[in-house]
Amino acid sequence: MLMQDEIAELLQEHNAAALLISQLPKVRQLCGFTGSRALLVLRPDQRVLLTDRRYQVQAAREVRYAAVVTENGSFTDIVRRHELLEGADGVLFEGDHLTVSVLAAWKQALPDYRWIAGTNLLGPALARKDQDAFKAMRRAQRIADEAFKQALRQMRPGMRERELAAAIACALLRHGAERLSFDPIVASGPNSALPHARPTDRRLKHGEVVLLDFGCVWRGYASDMTRVVALGEPSDRVRNVHEVVHRAQSQAMDAVQAGIAARTLDAVARSAIANAGLGEYFVHGLGHGVGLQVHEWPRISKISNDIVPAGVTITLEPGVYLPDAFGVRIEDTVMVTDHGCERLGTTQRKLFRVNWRETS
Repeated sequence: MLMQDEIAELLQEHNAAALLISQLPKVRQLCGFTGSRALLVLRPDQRVLLTDRRYQVQAAREVRYAAVVTENGSFTDIVRRHELLEGADGVLFEGDHLTVSVLAAWKQALPDYRWIAGTNLLGPALARKDQDAFKAMRRAQRIADEAFKQALRQMRPGMRERELAAAIACALLRHGAERLSFDPIVASGPNSALPHARPTDRRLKHGEVVLLDFGCVWRGYASDMTRVVALGEPSDRVRNVHEVVHRAQSQAMDAVQAGIAARTLDAVARSAIANAGLGEYFVHGLGHGVGLQVHEWPRISKISNDIVPAGVTITLEPGVYLPDAFGVRIEDTVMVTDHGCERLGTTQRKLFRVNWRETS
């Protein structure tokens, strides 16, 4: 629950008198509303949720800590009609979310206000999870763990990447997911060397590796995990690279604690991979925050200025990608505590092996 004094402090920091929240995950976290169209107007002494009449009953059931206005029409007209920005002068908005055209409409409808763009507004405050959020995230991760087990049972040489991606999506939904947190990545052989590969019609081949990256949403909260599976006996090269990535993730996991700089955490994993002579093949940041959005604050990378506090959930996902050969990434979501972290998933972090007759 974000306190009113925190809102007042944010407004004072930006020399504003009102804040418009348009990102739906933030709206949900601030007042509980889960509809697809909403605007939250925050002032030091007021919270008002705007939506349309389709959501009149839903808003009455869901919204807490805010007054509700359910009217059809543009938000600009509703704000003006109810004088929700009366006397505000400076209006702070989410500059990293509001489109240019929407901002132009606001300025045209309400020309007498100063419009102040903010970046990552409320991100650090909303990234802290309460016990209900942690419970939802653990459930989302359990669903992902079960879907991975099912994927192992179904994988076989000759199966297409898209076919396996569809099987994973079905397994997530069948085990209780509200929806997928992103389109699953299924990348086999040389495709696994592409960090954000998309499933193709390529067939899985004996002797290659398959990289699986997927997650789901339960009660609004996301899971995110990555594992690598060898079809048949993996080569020594695959084993060695996997061991390097596993070591890098383990060392980063051991280093997690409240107050650590995100770039310091990234450096722990990056150094482990560089010491193995593979540093040039780790081409992305170590991780990111996870919650109502699958990518949220903080950013765990070598260029991040974020400090990681207790109560946030982050991914740790080092990877090595050898062009035209194969890639290995191991990703887990962890909850940051005062003295370390708790891994939310239960799936082992080993190199999995699948034969067409058996799974191990």
